[in-house]
Amino acid sequence: MRLQFHRAVVNMEIWSANSDDYSFVISFESPSGPGFRGRLGYVASWRPLDQSRGAIKILGSPFQTFAEAEDASNTMLNYLNDESNSVRLES
Repeated sequence: MRLQFHRAVVNMEIWSANSDDYSFVISFESPSGPGFRGRLGYVASWRPLDQSRGAIKILGSPFQTFAEAEDASNTMLNYLNDESNSVRLES
Protein backbone atom coordinates (compact mmCIF):
# COMPACT_ATOMS: atom_id res chain seq x y z
CA MET A 1 0.00 0.00 0.00
CA ARG A 2 1.35 3.42 -0.94
CA LEU A 3 1.33 6.26 1.54
CA GLN A 4 -1.21 9.03 0.90
CA PHE A 5 0.44 12.33 1.85
CA HIS A 6 -1.66 15.35 2.75
CA ARG A 7 -0.70 18.91 3.57
CA ALA A 8 -0.22 19.06 7.35
CA VAL A 9 0.39 22.80 7.79
CA VAL A 10 -1.42 25.38 5.65
CA ASN A 11 1.26 28.08 5.39
CA MET A 12 4.32 25.81 5.25
CA GLU A 13 5.43 23.03 2.95
CA ILE A 14 4.87 20.12 5.33
CA TRP A 15 3.06 16.91 4.37
CA SER A 16 2.28 13.86 6.47
CA ALA A 17 1.05 10.31 6.01
CA ASN A 18 0.46 7.34 8.30
CA SER A 19 0.50 3.61 7.83
CA ASP A 20 -0.75 1.17 10.46
CA ASP A 21 2.51 1.37 12.41
CA TYR A 22 4.50 4.39 11.17
CA SER A 23 4.22 8.13 10.67
CA PHE A 24 5.98 9.85 7.75
CA VAL A 25 6.63 13.56 7.16
CA ILE A 26 8.04 15.43 4.17
CA SER A 27 9.10 19.05 4.64
CA PHE A 28 10.73 21.57 2.36
CA GLU A 29 13.92 23.20 3.63
CA SER A 30 16.01 26.05 2.28
CA PRO A 31 19.08 27.91 3.52
CA SER A 32 17.11 31.17 3.52
CA GLY A 33 13.47 32.03 3.23
CA PRO A 34 10.36 30.99 5.14
CA GLY A 35 10.00 27.64 6.84
CA PHE A 36 12.64 25.16 7.94
CA ARG A 37 16.31 26.02 7.46
CA GLY A 38 18.71 23.53 5.96
CA ARG A 39 20.03 22.30 2.66
CA LEU A 40 17.69 23.08 -0.22
CA GLY A 41 15.21 20.27 -0.88
CA TYR A 42 12.55 17.95 0.47
CA VAL A 43 13.44 16.11 3.67
CA ALA A 44 11.62 12.85 4.40
CA SER A 45 11.49 11.26 7.85
CA TRP A 46 9.61 8.54 9.74
CA ARG A 47 8.94 7.30 13.25
CA PRO A 48 6.94 4.47 14.84
CA LEU A 49 3.43 5.57 15.83
CA ASP A 50 3.48 3.75 19.16
CA GLN A 51 6.67 5.35 20.50
CA SER A 52 7.40 8.86 21.73
CA ARG A 53 10.72 9.39 20.05
CA GLY A 54 12.16 11.70 17.45
CA ALA A 55 11.87 11.16 13.73
CA ILE A 56 14.53 9.40 11.68
CA LYS A 57 15.63 11.09 8.46
CA ILE A 58 15.38 8.89 5.37
CA LEU A 59 18.68 8.26 3.62
CA GLY A 60 19.13 10.54 0.62
CA SER A 61 17.36 13.56 2.12
CA PRO A 62 17.11 16.27 1.00
CA PHE A 63 15.58 15.25 -2.31
CA GLN A 64 15.24 17.57 -5.30
CA THR A 65 11.52 16.88 -5.81
CA PHE A 66 8.53 15.99 -3.68
CA ALA A 67 8.00 12.87 -5.82
CA GLU A 68 11.50 11.61 -4.96
CA ALA A 69 10.85 12.15 -1.25
CA GLU A 70 7.49 10.39 -1.55
CA ASP A 71 9.06 7.41 -3.36
CA ALA A 72 11.79 7.17 -0.71
CA SER A 73 9.13 7.19 2.02
CA ASN A 74 7.24 4.36 0.33
CA THR A 75 10.46 2.39 -0.11
CA MET A 76 11.21 2.85 3.61
CA LEU A 77 7.70 1.73 4.54
CA ASN A 78 8.12 -1.44 2.46
CA TYR A 79 11.48 -2.10 4.16
CA LEU A 80 10.03 -1.53 7.65
CA ASN A 81 7.08 -3.82 6.93
CA ASP A 82 9.39 -6.55 5.57
CA GLU A 83 11.62 -6.28 8.65
CA SER A 84 8.61 -6.35 10.96
CA ASN A 85 7.25 -9.45 9.23
CA SER A 86 10.65 -11.16 9.50
CA VAL A 87 10.79 -10.53 13.25
CA ARG A 88 7.28 -11.96 13.71
CA LEU A 89 8.15 -15.08 11.74
CA GLU A 90 11.32 -15.69 13.77
CA SER A 91 9.47 -15.36 17.10
